[in-house]
Amino acid sequence: MVESKKIQIPVGDKVVEIETGKYAKSATSSVTVRCGDTMLFVHAVVSPEPRVGIDFFPLLIDYEERMSSIGRIPGGYNRSEGKASDKAILVSRLIDRPIRPLFPKGYRNDIQIVAQLFSYDQENQPDTLAMLGASAALMLTGAPFEGPIGAVRVAKIDGQLIANPTHQQAAKSDLDIVISGTHDSVIMVEAGCKFVTEDDIMEAVEFAQVEIRKQCEAQLQFAKDCGVEREEFVNPYDTTELKNLISEVAGDMIFDAYHNFDRTYRQEKLAEAKNLVKEKVEALPEDHYINKIIEETGIDFVSEEFKAAEKKVMRAMILDEGVRADGRKPNEVRPIWCEVGVIPRAHGSAVFTRGQTQILSVATLAGPGMKQELDGVDPETEKTYMHKYIFPGFSVGEVKPLRGPGRREVGHGNLAERANVPALPSQEEFGYTIRVTSDVLESNGSTSMGSTCGSSMALMNAGVPVKCMIGGVAMGMITEPDREPVVLTDIQGIEDFLGDMDFKVTGNDDGITALQMDMKAKGIANDTLRRALAQAKEGRLHILSKMREAITEPAKDLSPYAPRIFTMTIPTEDIGAVIGPGGKNIRGIIEASGAEIDIQDDGRVTITSNDKEGADIAKSMINQITFKPVEGMVCKGKIVKIVQFGAFVELAPGKDGMVHISQVCKERIETIEGKLNVGDVVTVKVIKIDDRGKVSLTIKGVTEEEAANCQ
Repeated sequence: MVESKKIQIPVGDKVVEIETGKYAKSATSSVTVRCGDTMLFVHAVVSPEPRVGIDFFPLLIDYEERMSSIGRIPGGYNRSEGKASDKAILVSRLIDRPIRPLFPKGYRNDIQIVAQLFSYDQENQPDTLAMLGASAALMLTGAPFEGPIGAVRVAKIDGQLIANPTHQQAAKSDLDIVISGTHDSVIMVEAGCKFVTEDDIMEAVEFAQVEIRKQCEAQLQFAKDCGVEREEFVNPYDTTELKNLISEVAGDMIFDAYHNFDRTYRQEKLAEAKNLVKEKVEALPEDHYINKIIEETGIDFVSEEFKAAEKKVMRAMILDEGVRADGRKPNEVRPIWCEVGVIPRAHGSAVFTRGQTQILSVATLAGPGMKQELDGVDPETEKTYMHKYIFPGFSVGEVKPLRGPGRREVGHGNLAERANVPALPSQEEFGYTIRVTSDVLESNGSTSMGSTCGSSMALMNAGVPVKCMIGGVAMGMITEPDREPVVLTDIQGIEDFLGDMDFKVTGNDDGITALQMDMKAKGIANDTLRRALAQAKEGRLHILSKMREAITEPAKDLSPYAPRIFTMTIPTEDIGAVIGPGGKNIRGIIEASGAEIDIQDDGRVTITSNDKEGADIAKSMINQITFKPVEGMVCKGKIVKIVQFGAFVELAPGKDGMVHISQVCKERIETIEGKLNVGDVVTVKVIKIDDRGKVSLTIKGVTEEEAANCQ
């Protein structure tokens, strides 16, 4: 028998089991992770040698969902899982974000983690299990991973915090937050909320840290039991001489560039300084150590160390002088201007500009038939609100082909989507399917928060009756050993790139709707996180006040180019008749009216049309199909046949009644000829329906008032 090792980790009221030694033995390490009947295989592969010619850490994370995990065959023509779903991409990012900062500088061995969901009970959510499994697998590789990490989802129901809630529990909670970190500090937070407070967030973080510590301790013991020792990594390349050269040649120029608050001047001055450094390096003898390591590794150490010199100057300005690269104080927001109704034919549009970041958000309304069908493993099967984030190369002055969204774009779009969802009306209140696209026109940091703000204003401009306006702000942090961390409000691109934190918070005046925190440092202290949340609220309130200069409430009327929705209810037993054999009837209604028809299982019919005439045609045709005469009903009908004793009147297609000759006129007549003709439209009243369903009608029994009301 294969020898395997196993640990069990209590998480809340559940137990997570991790096992290794049975499967995928050619991988550097492999574990299975199970909670309830949710089970994942997580594999890690570490290349034995560093990759030549790269200046980054090559970490690749792939998360795969198998439809067989819920006993289904994938939809679509090929009946194959195909490319990763947005959900799978978001989980891959969740795994990546807390792991990447925990590898030492200069480590360039390829590492791949593959997490595969093979069984899913649709209760125990797999994302935090995949994160835990990735950490456990990395610990067993012996790579210089400065972990382990733990990961916990937290919900709050009836005032009680719950670790790793089921889907059903999370759906009842106003707080859905994933926290990941080491034994000592938090590295990543991802949350979707329904207007919770900053204190609620901190309470959840502190609750999660207790569970995270247990997970970290268990993994350390597991690695020890498996006989794995962590590799000690020492960067083999000493760049001290290059650092000194950069300081001597370009130190003053870098200092000057960062103390001039004009971005263009800074970029030009830095480019000039970097070129001087390159010229000095090129003038060195070929056998000089600096040239030798550049040739040997293919790594551009000049660019790497020049960026480090920039980082040192920028951070010193903030820590020592309290001044940022654009002249702002740590808690200042860049200048903001906004406008709405920018795109003439769009249903709603807005531009949000903050500093050198500019977003165009466009809202489009459609009927419920345009909702997004989700062919995934989660219980959620459809979406009626969608947000798409588009980041073209021109927004940063680059030439880049336009392609589909990458992982970053999917993540940013999802964050802006989650931010605005709590403010949306219910489907009962506003039955439209809504799609917002946010095009980044210019980027210098925090485009996801710009998209959040632009989306909120576009929705209001479109006349969507949102509960409130939603704004967002990105926070940063600069920290050095033995120094008090400085929290930055509304970070620009360079502060994100050279700083220690990217912390995005969205919400209205009173509460938080979404939150995302990533660390480049190895964690954040709780008191600093609390301070960042408080400072983020100040920034968010300022941004909301600027947004309200452009729009204060949803438009009273929809755009004339937006479709109109009309609803009606039919008996559930008539749904099949309206649809018809093979959909024949419903297709006929759509073709005749030009309207979009959506029928729910409870008999609710939604008619979406760009004009009232089309909607009226659709309603009329549906009413005719579902028509059921009842005694006392007054309606119009067309005479389709005349016989000696009366006339047959078509009340609806396939539904006739008869007017006996005695019910035509108040006076006695011997013949109908001259009184009624085939094709005449008459107003009739139902006077009797016999046991066989035959309908008897009267013309003479209709009063003038009843006839007038039937017009």
